[in-house]
Amino acid sequence: MTATSRALLPRPRAAAPSEEDAAPRVRLALADYLTLGNALFGFMAVWQLAAAQSAQIAAGGSGPLDRGSVATAVVLLLLAAACDLFDGRVARKLGGSGMGAELDNLADVISFGFAPAFFVVAWGTIAGSGGPLPIAAAAAVLLAVVVRLARFSCETPGCTSFTGLPSPFGAMAVITVVLLDPPVLVGTGAVLVVAWLMVSRVEYPKPKGRLAYMVLAWILVSVGCLAAWAMDAPAGNTLLYSGSGLVLVLILAIPFYVVTLRRAGRPDPGDEAVPAAREG
Repeated sequence: MTATSRALLPRPRAAAPSEEDAAPRVRLALADYLTLGNALFGFMAVWQLAAAQSAQIAAGGSGPLDRGSVATAVVLLLLAAACDLFDGRVARKLGGSGMGAELDNLADVISFGFAPAFFVVAWGTIAGSGGPLPIAAAAAVLLAVVVRLARFSCETPGCTSFTGLPSPFGAMAVITVVLLDPPVLVGTGAVLVVAWLMVSRVEYPKPKGRLAYMVLAWILVSVGCLAAWAMDAPAGNTLLYSGSGLVLVLILAIPFYVVTLRRAGRPDPGDEAVPAAREG
C-alpha cells in the first residue's frame, strides 16, 4: 500500500475517555463542613464587631465597645478555633476530600487573619489617638497570616514542629492584646510582635501526649477566665488579666521550653507527632 492510499483511508477515532479517566468529582467531606463552619464563625465575629461599632457611632457614644458584643465576637472566634482544631482530626479518622487543605487555609485567613485584624482596627478607631499605627498593625497581622499559611502549605509533610506561631494562637494573642486595652503605642507594638512571631523561624512543637493535655488545660483555664469576665463575674479585671496573661505566657514560653530541652539533650515534645495536612 502506497503512502497516498494510506492517507486516503479513514483514521481511527480516538477512544472516548472512560469514567476512570474523567476528572473525579470533588465532594465535601464531613471535615470540610467543619472547615466551612470555621470560616462562617470568623465572618460572624467580624459582623458582630462591625454592628456594635456602627451602633455606638450612630448613638454618639464613645469609649470601649459594649462588653457583651465584644464577648460574643470572642466566643465566635473560639468556635472557629474549635472547628479548626477538629477538622483535621475528623479528616484523619473518617477521610477527607481533595480540597480539604485548601479550604482550611482559606477559612483560616478569614477567622485568624481578617477577623483579628478587624479587632485591631475597631480598637484603634475607638482609641482615636493612634493615627495610622493600629491600621498598620492590623495589616501586618493579616499579611503575616497569609504568608504563614502559604509557607505551611510548602513545608515537608511529617514535620514535628510548626515554623512560626500557628495562626490560631496568633489570633488569640492579638485579641488578648485588644481586650487588655493598653495605650495605643504599647498595644500596636505588641500586635506587631505577634505578627512577627507568626512569620518567624521560631519553632512551636506540635502538641502530643502529655504536652497536648497541658496545652489544652492551659487554654481552657484562660478561656474560662475571659468568659467569666465577659459575663460580668465578680473581680472582672482580675479575671481579664489572669486569662490574658495565661494566653501570652503560653505563646512566649513554648519556644523557651523547646530550647531548654534541646540544650539538655532531650528530644523535642513533638518528635513523634502525627503529621497533619491541616494546620489546626
